[in-house]
Amino acid sequence: MIEDKRLCDRGSPALEQLALAALIESGRYDRHLRRMRGSYGTRRDTLIGALAKYAPQVVPRGLAAGFHAVAPLTADADEQAIVEEARLRSVGLYGMGSYRPSGRRGPPQLVLGFGNVADAAIDRGISAISDLL
Repeated sequence: MIEDKRLCDRGSPALEQLALAALIESGRYDRHLRRMRGSYGTRRDTLIGALAKYAPQVVPRGLAAGFHAVAPLTADADEQAIVEEARLRSVGLYGMGSYRPSGRRGPPQLVLGFGNVADAAIDRGISAISDLL
């Protein structure tokens, strides 16, 4: 079994595995996860509130887990033009089209990330692009 693993992945990073094991054994990893769940939950709630306030027609999906939401757009919306205009306003978001395999077409949607964004920046960002949504 050890030989099979060596042949499959050329080994795992021992230092990182030891560090993670120490975090888990000490209980610090669990404390970190509990704290971050609260932080991410607050950011998710801030995004939902900002959309309700500035773009109530947008009902985000995919919020049960993860660090992003999917915002459906009207059928005639130009997903890429919205992404480009948002970036001109210093707001980073992504069109769902860039995540579809082989350029397959689908309904226009935006991916709104909130995992690494401060609450105030989420509110300002949605306010800045509300007319695009």
